[in-house]
Amino acid sequence: MYMIISKYGGSSVGSPERIAGIVAWMQEHGMRQGVRAVVVSAFSGVTDQLIRMAREAESGSSAHTDQFRQLELRHLEAIRKLVHVHQQSNTTALVKLMLNELEDVLQGVQLIRECSPRTLDFVLGFGERLSAFIISRAFASADVPAEYLDARTVLRTNARFGAAMVDMPATTEALRTHFQAHPALQVVTGFIGSTAAGESTTLGRGGSDYTASILGAALGADEVHIWTDVDGVLTADPRKVPNAFLQAELSYVEAMEMSHFGAKVIYPPTIQPLMAAGIPIRIRNSFNPAHPGTKVTAQAAPDPHPIRGITSIPRVALLQVEGAGMAGVAGVAQRIFGAMARAGISVILISQASSEQSVCFAVAPGDAGAAVDALNAEFEFERQTGRIARIQVDDQQAILAVVGENMRHTPGISGRLFSALGQNGVNVTAIAQGSSELNISIVVPAADETKALRVIHDAFFTPISRTLHVFLIGLGRVGAELADLLHRSRATIAERNGLDLRLVGVANRSKMRFDLGGFGEDWRERLEQGGGPASVEAYLEHVLALNLPNSVVVDCTAGTEVNARYGDLLERSVAVVTPNKILNAGPMGEWRRLREISRRRQVPFLYETNVGAALPMVKTVRELAVSGDRFLKIEGVLSGTLSFLFNRFADGESFSSLLRTAFREGYTEPDPRDDLNGLDAARKILILAREAGWELELDDILIEPAVPAHLLETPTLDAFWDGLDEADKYLAKRRVEARNAGERLVYLASVEGGHARVGLTRIGPTHPAFHLQGTDNLLAITSDVYADRPLTVAGPGAGPVVTANGVLADLIRIGGVWS
Repeated sequence: MYMIISKYGGSSVGSPERIAGIVAWMQEHGMRQGVRAVVVSAFSGVTDQLIRMAREAESGSSAHTDQFRQLELRHLEAIRKLVHVHQQSNTTALVKLMLNELEDVLQGVQLIRECSPRTLDFVLGFGERLSAFIISRAFASADVPAEYLDARTVLRTNARFGAAMVDMPATTEALRTHFQAHPALQVVTGFIGSTAAGESTTLGRGGSDYTASILGAALGADEVHIWTDVDGVLTADPRKVPNAFLQAELSYVEAMEMSHFGAKVIYPPTIQPLMAAGIPIRIRNSFNPAHPGTKVTAQAAPDPHPIRGITSIPRVALLQVEGAGMAGVAGVAQRIFGAMARAGISVILISQASSEQSVCFAVAPGDAGAAVDALNAEFEFERQTGRIARIQVDDQQAILAVVGENMRHTPGISGRLFSALGQNGVNVTAIAQGSSELNISIVVPAADETKALRVIHDAFFTPISRTLHVFLIGLGRVGAELADLLHRSRATIAERNGLDLRLVGVANRSKMRFDLGGFGEDWRERLEQGGGPASVEAYLEHVLALNLPNSVVVDCTAGTEVNARYGDLLERSVAVVTPNKILNAGPMGEWRRLREISRRRQVPFLYETNVGAALPMVKTVRELAVSGDRFLKIEGVLSGTLSFLFNRFADGESFSSLLRTAFREGYTEPDPRDDLNGLDAARKILILAREAGWELELDDILIEPAVPAHLLETPTLDAFWDGLDEADKYLAKRRVEARNAGERLVYLASVEGGHARVGLTRIGPTHPAFHLQGTDNLLAITSDVYADRPLTVAGPGAGPVVTANGVLADLIRIGGVWS
């Protein structure tokens, strides 16, 4: 007959309603499936409550009496809700006997003001004893034949109170004898046992799971089911990695590695007896009992991913013993870890340099002080003689473990791991890997734990689907269009490029808001209704504090305040994308500094839309420069506004009329003088010149405004409009001169031989810019490769829609870089 041992943890038996659900499921399914025993923990929170009561009693305080009354009421209320009315009186009487016994023990502790480990174990056992007894009566009330089994009568241990070791031969014999004589469903106390002398003991952390494991191994069960509050073992902690998913199967060794390094759904001691007996373990969810859960067995089914999961210990202390006197000296490691053993300190991870000059290892933060004291005592002579330097300790570290049997003999695992971490600015402090290739453990700063988990999870479990966390600042015409575009295009980009462009932060001049799930089409309403007060400093500091992997700040502001933080962002591995050209056309030293940070940190800094909006002008010049081509001349019509004006001007319309039309249609800046002064075009040719290798400053560029210079110096905008008649006459004269020569006027930017200028220029029909229309921009490159006929890039180069699409293209490009 098929036999299952089931164990229910504290969260599964946390309330009468949850217990009633277990009883109902057992009635309908469990008994038919072969459940032979149910091991239960104390009601949720009761074990911690018992510890507090014992410690308060030990201090001589009477405060424990109030907690005792709460404990009593909770269990009596459970009886009232779970046990049939005809059985309540007897059940209540027996429970009160247990509670009276507990109360007497606590009073004794208070009187003598001492709670020894043996007494504490006895006190803690009441949680499971009360829980199991009440649940056994709940089963009986539902006509499920069940009996209460106090594990102390069958589970034999040594006298190591708090973490007792089980005498498996004696326990196996006692369990088999008991179960042969008791065919009813056994409701067993988890966590507790007893010595041969009858002293109560506890089995330590995860003790109830261990009890179920011992029963399964002793009775030769077909499966052991561990019921908890999750569907099984996930690839990572879903609280830290939102896209973690369930693993259907794990091997015993994979489960042991994951549990050792922080996975809390199963504990290492639970696995050992069942692994020795070859009995599968199934991790199931008592809140979703229809789900099959995760099966842990000797040989798990093949998995398409190279790893099974990632776990972490969020905080450890890393100790480093270092000194030239350690190299080649036998027994140093033995002395280090012998000292730890004598101090009763568990070592979590060990890493040693091949030079033998340093050993580092991790311990629990609470053990760090004692560990340093033990090492100082052990190596007192070596420290005095300088053979060992000062012992260093850093208690702000975390351990991550990448686990999976598929890692064996699979090249590239470490490369993928460290590449992903490096691209996101996560520094690895120490590394440990066994020869079994089952586990790669790394130590990282505790502040980077969650970020590192997400980065690694994406690298191994979603290699064709990456998430970019986009933080947008500046919601003018371009920024607002980009926010809308990100929503409209998100699904298509995810499908075509395996890239989730998730807009997680938005900010304008007055408000900012963040949503790690991502903003949709309602971003305006959500920002307006729920956004907090904004400042550039506060927004960017929050971006850095979130410390999300694959973070990108998109700067769509028109000023310099965000510019000033580009370096900080890149140093912290936050990519930057911007259509704002002020910084790239600023001092050459700052231009070089940002590129050096981007190169050194391997963090993208993209600004394709600085020139030509979505046209690939910056990219084209950069790639030619990288290829080694030598630039002879770069020319361009680089202002969409001036292109529109002079393309239409060639048809005979007055310049002032055209300017007013452009102003009304939004082609110009709010003050058109900012377009006509030529500064915008000068900045753009400067950026292209620098990409080509010419080291120029903005002051090196000869700038001729599109209209007589004194018109741009008028005190008000109205005065400027009033004075445009003079511009009409000046430009009409130049148009006639050009037309008579078979030419036309364009506002051309150029750099040749290290000399750059922008200004109104006459060009003939053979020039690439002669046939431009509308707001078209143009780039013409003459180089050694393109000496006879220039390489040209042309097309619409102005407007918020085109620019937003160019920024989107930069974001997609970053997704490819960070793949």
